Amino acid sequence: MLAELDMSEVLASPGCDFAMEMPVTRQVSNNRGGLQGGLLTTLVDVAAGICAIQDLPRGQTAATSDITIHFLSAVTVGPARADVTILRKGRNKMVLRVDVRDTGRDVLSAVSTVSFTLVTLREGQPDHRQAPRPSDRL
Repeated sequence: MLAELDMSEVLASPGCDFAMEMPVTRQVSNNRGGLQGGLLTTLVDVAAGICAIQDLPRGQTAATSDITIHFLSAVTVGPARADVTILRKGRNKMVLRVDVRDTGRDVLSAVSTVSFTLVTLREGQPDHRQAPRPSDRL
């Protein structure tokens, strides 16, 4: 499903820990031509989630426990760019900030905080990690 949304990792902006982009097409736009809010929320959650688990040891994962998004301006041109910054990482919790920009208009479109609970996988539970990130190969 995420591949159909054409989300992709991009090089993180200075001061950020991770970044993803998603193009704005007619298929993902609302009736006013902006990226549908639920899909922008999906971009935020996916980008923050990948960032959250990238340095966790095997056998540990992160589960979204809270997400707050303030929509400021529609993403109408795109792509929508989610810049993720880790604000705090504790033993059991992690809090990240995600700024979403409409890169085509250079406008801040949404700001979000996402909290994760860090979870140890149970015995036999799979640890699905992604392949090496594109920035690791640059």
